[in-house]
Amino acid sequence: MESMVPPKKPRPHPEPPADLPSRSLPICSFRTTWYRIYDLRYDPLFFGHTGNHRFDAPYPRKYGVLYLAADIACAFIETLGHETGKNVVAEAELTLRGLARVRVRGTLRLVDLTAEGLAQIGADNSLCTGPHAVAQRWSRALHRHPDQPDGICYRSRHAPDLLCAAIFDRVQPRITATGLGSLRAPRIMPRMARLLRRYRFRLVPI
Repeated sequence: MESMVPPKKPRPHPEPPADLPSRSLPICSFRTTWYRIYDLRYDPLFFGHTGNHRFDAPYPRKYGVLYLAADIACAFIETLGHETGKNVVAEAELTLRGLARVRVRGTLRLVDLTAEGLAQIGADNSLCTGPHAVAQRWSRALHRHPDQPDGICYRSRHAPDLLCAAIFDRVQPRITATGLGSLRAPRIMPRMARLLRRYRFRLVPI
């Protein structure tokens, strides 16, 4: 006879532990180029205070966060493929958005949430895939930590083999971006076409 016990619902991700300030953070160091797909109406560097994104500061929003990708594939899937189940990209999206190369002077020190670092600070990967509210409270706790990290490194929700970064605005004086042109530009569109095929997305004339 089948059990009638209903399956357990996943527990909400825990809040940052009270002793987090006394724990040494799992820090990974980068001296590399990052990428960003952005709205061409604005500057490619945007340290947002909107609260709309995963590791934004919670209210009251006392610091800004810039989201970057370790490669162009990650920038693509995090920007144009962020809506799960929607495997189409409007042609207008490619026209209105641009690709930027982002560099940071010196070493970028990020809290490593890509592997065992999650367990070391009392978290799990649902912090990087679940509700934004708890992730934002973790962002604040990590921002305030005595180790003073430059941001957070985590895996893409849609392509876990790819790395993302949420950069705190304390890095702003050391960061520069170079716009590479519209996603429809002749030098960039072949890359976009390959990524559309890779993720089996259709380009539609909307």
